[in-house]
Amino acid sequence: MNLNNIHNVYFIGIGGIGMSALARYFQYVGKSVAGYDKTETPLTRKLTENGIGVHYQDDLKKIPTKFLRPEDTLVVYTPAVPDTHTEYQYFLQNGFAIKKRSEVLGLITEDSFCFAVAGTHGKTTTSSILAHLLKETGTPLMAFLGGISEDFNSNFLLEGTEYSVVEADEFDRSFLRLSPNVACITSMDADHLDIYGNSEELKKSFLEFVDRLKPGGTLLVRKGLPLEGITYGIEDDSDYCIRNIKIEQGAYIFDLGTPETVLEGVKFNKPGRHNLLNGLVAFAMAMHAGSPPHRLAQALESFKGVQRRFSYKIKTDDLIFIDDYAHHPKEIDAVYEAILEMHPQKKVLAVFQPHLFSRTRDFGDDFAKSLSRFDNVLLLEIYPAREEPLDGITSEWLLEKMTNPNKKSIKKDEIIREIKAQDPELLVTMGAGDIGLEIQKIKEHLDYAH
Repeated sequence: MNLNNIHNVYFIGIGGIGMSALARYFQYVGKSVAGYDKTETPLTRKLTENGIGVHYQDDLKKIPTKFLRPEDTLVVYTPAVPDTHTEYQYFLQNGFAIKKRSEVLGLITEDSFCFAVAGTHGKTTTSSILAHLLKETGTPLMAFLGGISEDFNSNFLLEGTEYSVVEADEFDRSFLRLSPNVACITSMDADHLDIYGNSEELKKSFLEFVDRLKPGGTLLVRKGLPLEGITYGIEDDSDYCIRNIKIEQGAYIFDLGTPETVLEGVKFNKPGRHNLLNGLVAFAMAMHAGSPPHRLAQALESFKGVQRRFSYKIKTDDLIFIDDYAHHPKEIDAVYEAILEMHPQKKVLAVFQPHLFSRTRDFGDDFAKSLSRFDNVLLLEIYPAREEPLDGITSEWLLEKMTNPNKKSIKKDEIIREIKAQDPELLVTMGAGDIGLEIQKIKEHLDYAH
């Protein structure tokens, strides 16, 4: 498909984090852009402010007429859209070019030098760090991110089109649409078993992704994964390795070894060993754009972060409030360990919103074990996203599995009251659903209380 022949791009599910980044791209390159989403969110409001038409009813009459021309309109949809969707069915039956987000991302990036970040955890943080490093070292790039970077206050960056940074998403096998020059794999833990059935099938798809590398392409893998590639790790014999870690005023100071040199006294401000690894592989990838190591080390220090990725919302002597997107047991463990490392004496109240009935069912025991490590836990109802309820799979079911007696199942409108009643030293909110929309309200109430 030649995107030059397309004048109008219509999105079904325009409010998704990945979809809205594509919408911004097409607006930047001069296309007419509009779309539908189920609910209004800060992301859709931002699109509207930027002149992109968004409506919230599945109704053909709401679609501007120029987007109803099949000859020069591209329709982009998210896999979360049901087959019964009226607009989707109309486009399907009337000869429109219809593509998934992942296919369009593949088309946009195929002629660029493409950096693709894959893995069941860490994609958004790693790709955001990489985009920041490349921008700071003057690389002409475009970046499509799965979160809002605090460095450019957006999920999209356009500084040129020679290089691209994308998240290679394993959900729905989306990453098999990409053809990267440099790719990394951060992790291959079981997830999305509603798509794959079992962890072996998931691993197979990662191997297929590796085969998508362009001829002469480079693969970086976290040390210990069952893949051949340039390795990265902490305190081991990896090709790129972090050693001699110290913590000073909430930041990491360390030595960074590359195959050619050792950089001493490198500083990184995001807590958590998982974030150190994300920073390290982003650094290693950026070196393949020819960026000088000492400049990259300076840029690593100035990285601010990604919204909802171990984000400090309040940080005072008597209260710390951290918000994180963690929605898998391994991610919850990573958050717990980062808190333990940075704030070892604090008693922690965790508020968690499970994401997807299938994921809660598939990892129920692991979720219970990970959540039971916190001092106190408030458990919200399961966020369904694209799913219908599963018989017997509820927050109460998960709560029963937890061994920690300091636990309680609550509704969303009870969050603030319950947090205030517990008066925590350290509060952490976690989840990939709409808990993110509650964070500002929680912060305002706690700020006022303190």
